[in-house]
Amino acid sequence: MLAATVREAGRRFGDHPAFVAAAGWPLSYADLDRLSDEAAGGLAALGIGLGDVVALVLPSTPEYVVAYAALAKLGAIATGVNPRSTPSERAAVLTVAQPTLVLASPELVDGIPDGIPVERVAIADRADAVLAGLRDAAAAPPAPLPDDPDRLVAIVFTSGTTGTPKGAMFGERELAAVTAADVGDTWGGGGAMLAGTQFAHVGFMTKLPWYLRLATTTHLLDRWRAADVLRLISTEKMAGIGGVAPQLALLLRQPDFDDYDLSSVKTIVMGGALSPPALVRDARRRIGAAYSIRYSSTESGGVGTGTAFDADDEEALFTVGRPRPGVEIEIRDEHAHPVATGEIGEICLRSPTQLRGYWRDPDATAATIRDGWVHTGDLGFVDDAGCLRLAGRAKEMFIRGGYNVYPLEVEAVLSSHPSVAEVVITPRPDPVMGEIGVAVVVARDPDDPPTLADLRDFGGERLSSHKLPEAIRLVDALPLTPMQKIDRQGLAAAEADFAAGS
Repeated sequence: MLAATVREAGRRFGDHPAFVAAAGWPLSYADLDRLSDEAAGGLAALGIGLGDVVALVLPSTPEYVVAYAALAKLGAIATGVNPRSTPSERAAVLTVAQPTLVLASPELVDGIPDGIPVERVAIADRADAVLAGLRDAAAAPPAPLPDDPDRLVAIVFTSGTTGTPKGAMFGERELAAVTAADVGDTWGGGGAMLAGTQFAHVGFMTKLPWYLRLATTTHLLDRWRAADVLRLISTEKMAGIGGVAPQLALLLRQPDFDDYDLSSVKTIVMGGALSPPALVRDARRRIGAAYSIRYSSTESGGVGTGTAFDADDEEALFTVGRPRPGVEIEIRDEHAHPVATGEIGEICLRSPTQLRGYWRDPDATAATIRDGWVHTGDLGFVDDAGCLRLAGRAKEMFIRGGYNVYPLEVEAVLSSHPSVAEVVITPRPDPVMGEIGVAVVVARDPDDPPTLADLRDFGGERLSSHKLPEAIRLVDALPLTPMQKIDRQGLAAAEADFAAGS
């Protein structure tokens, strides 16, 4: 499916830029098709073929895209390794993946286990230099593969910060379903967009075909910086802003934000992390665009629920919307039985876009996919309007004096406090209550931050007393994981250390 899309997009869109490197040079649709043919020839000469796993230990550059397309043309399986991973994290992923070959840029070779063949990849300064050391221009283009919905295309590793990495498997069938969910049969019509996440993320690995079908021009960055993003949105007249909520928060906090012309922006789509109500209000007011919160996961293939662009404030600010077409949602208790509307339980979903299992991990597959349903490990409930509301991860829920506390529920309220820019609720061990909630806060005005009493008075209007924080910690910025999500585990560990030392 991906290979055929690359070929057809090259035929339809020719010299139209598909990607623009951080240095400003374009990779056209015709370039992507031709260079991936030549790269496929070079990979075939190295013995890569149907069903082989090749790891892409590369930054999010045109090299990654061309290599991914080349592997799809050979029927090989691509797996990306986040370039922001540490050497030990890189080693953990590759130990599970057991690739036949690794393509790695020189600065990312540390951590690659001994015994795995490595081809070093220089990052190019023009389209014709992309994968120059690997490509074979004299080789015949690979013959189109027969249609096979069961053929694996990609392994996407989960972004968890602890434990053994898990690789979610996606094939031709799942990539076709993701494309159908987003663009249907459409070809063309896309405009300029920004690569908001690393290419190893599910948001790129499963959605590349629909980017190509729409003839989008994706602008790349060496590193995500608010000023660079605002400049690109302004100069390229982008119609949409996509990414994760912490990135949008950084954009709005940029000191010269109001100097950029963002009048072209019509829609904002944020996934990966819940958007606090204050952020949604701020973004809609300051950018003047419709806002949609998306809830999904690696396991869902990047497709889950979303708030409507024209949603009322109750849906837009406090929920993650309704299931997208083809997606089913159920809330289940600890025995996997559906619960009543309004009751909190584990969010389970079923859709044609979901993973087919974890690579080389049947136990994890059996634990996650039960009777065809993906058990997400996220907690939430469906309200009377049919919208999904998140309560946090099952592992993030803590117990204060015998009562369950769900951090996201508390954060959704406290983030609306006028003095709060960002807030996370994290547990701290307590000798009396077992655990208490700590509000980790980024103040809107560092010289006039909220007090604990301020937050408790404000939250007490909508939350039971046991849910309210009993300590506050002021920080300049919330810590993020390599996937730009809040590092909740790091915050909880810091509070455990604090409690142990007090």
